[in-house]
Amino acid sequence: MSGTVNDALVWWARIVPDAVAVDFDGDAVTYRALSHWADGVAAELRAKGVGPGDRVAILGGNSLEWCAVALGAWRLGAIVAPFNHRMLSRELTALVEDCEPAAVYCDAALRDRLEEVHRARPTFEIGVLEDVARLRDGGHGPVAAPVGELSEPTAIIFTSGTTGRPKGVIFTHRSIAGEMHEWALIEPIEPNGLRVLLVLPLFTAAGVIWGLARCLLHGGTLLLQPSLAPARAVEVIAEKKVTTITGPPIVFEQIAAAPGFAEADLTSVTTAHVGGARVPPGLLRTWQEKGVSLRQIYGQTEIGGSATAMPRDETAAHPEKCGWGGIFTKIRVVDLQGADCAPNVPGEILLRGPGMMPGYWGNEQATREALVDGWLRTGDLGVLDENGYLTFVDRIKDMIISGGLNIAPLEIENVLQELPQVREVSVIGVADPKFGETPAALIRAEGPLTVAEVVEHCNARLADYKVPRYVVLVDSDLPRMPSGKIAKRRLRETYADLPRTHPKVR
Repeated sequence: MSGTVNDALVWWARIVPDAVAVDFDGDAVTYRALSHWADGVAAELRAKGVGPGDRVAILGGNSLEWCAVALGAWRLGAIVAPFNHRMLSRELTALVEDCEPAAVYCDAALRDRLEEVHRARPTFEIGVLEDVARLRDGGHGPVAAPVGELSEPTAIIFTSGTTGRPKGVIFTHRSIAGEMHEWALIEPIEPNGLRVLLVLPLFTAAGVIWGLARCLLHGGTLLLQPSLAPARAVEVIAEKKVTTITGPPIVFEQIAAAPGFAEADLTSVTTAHVGGARVPPGLLRTWQEKGVSLRQIYGQTEIGGSATAMPRDETAAHPEKCGWGGIFTKIRVVDLQGADCAPNVPGEILLRGPGMMPGYWGNEQATREALVDGWLRTGDLGVLDENGYLTFVDRIKDMIISGGLNIAPLEIENVLQELPQVREVSVIGVADPKFGETPAALIRAEGPLTVAEVVEHCNARLADYKVPRYVVLVDSDLPRMPSGKIAKRRLRETYADLPRTHPKVR
């Protein structure tokens, strides 16, 4: 089976056997050892009755064992289906019903939760991730990967479920290899030179695809962390010579605020991609002073994760823009009739490229709605300027329609982030008897900040209909999805009664 992550692991295990493939916070495993470990897991999976095309789910936090199970499944020709380890049994049962795994490996601490799912649907074998450690030292014979087609599924990544039940995005061998080939042309990478810092969960596309799979395809090193510990991240960047960091703005904000950041040597970092929200100007300057350009990216799991990034030499001048696509990835912005919008006219963003999914697992209706005439309908609102640069406006479903006027919450959020006291902010629409909907700002502040100051700041920078009519200063961090994005759906549910519990501020 050519063109697969497993092929790359076998190749680099032969060419650079002693090079580090994955370093889990100081616990490093070489390519030779990781390939032997994958053989052991593949043999164990086969003994459990798992074969090519079967799904192997993983339920656990970041670990070397997590990586070994994924690679063992791929060696066997199985499909990796990671689960969010924060989900409760009811949520996990829905995922099991969707992808019907033959085996699920979990952290020992999560076994009781998985057993509850198993009692409801006793259709899969249970494995414990910590037990996989016994297979690390080798002693097993090689397991030959089956010959198959590049168009076959190799991973199912479940979306964050911002609009309801998560959908399983299918990744094929071809879509992963094609996506990484395109990005290697755009972001030149020396063989064995890629060194990725990963602080996001492995169960996301940013983790298993852009972290584990990408590093192995290039023969690089994945510098995997249990989670984001800002001070430790600074140490790893400097000591391990990290070349690539990707994440939402909060990752870069917390790293920049960590002790030692000002003195740290960040000269090894050549690629710093920020997605999920716009980069605040102050954060951009902070990293630029360290010689690192934070470049806005845009994409979705359905397009492979990332579709476009702003060129390095134009980031400072246009921090809000996301680039013009890739060598093979194309972008359109269309109106309600599907016609291309004129430059600087907002419309729905459509994407097409090598990383685009063939569909959602077991969900033909959702696939038909998302893939139209060879293009991915993103459900996002954007603008292409006269040079073809994309600016993300907002999620169409997040748009607030107030008195017949469209309001992009992101625009208000960007204005509020100019206030130095604002640590986190999210703007949602709430019911209004006169206008139908009206903006409400939920703010987590650092330092003294009054509602009057928020309104005054917005009045000076926004049209009156965009100024929030409700401002809530919360005393805890805003909820986030695994990708690091603020969980707006949860906020809308939590604050559904906000007009009855809080007074209008204007």
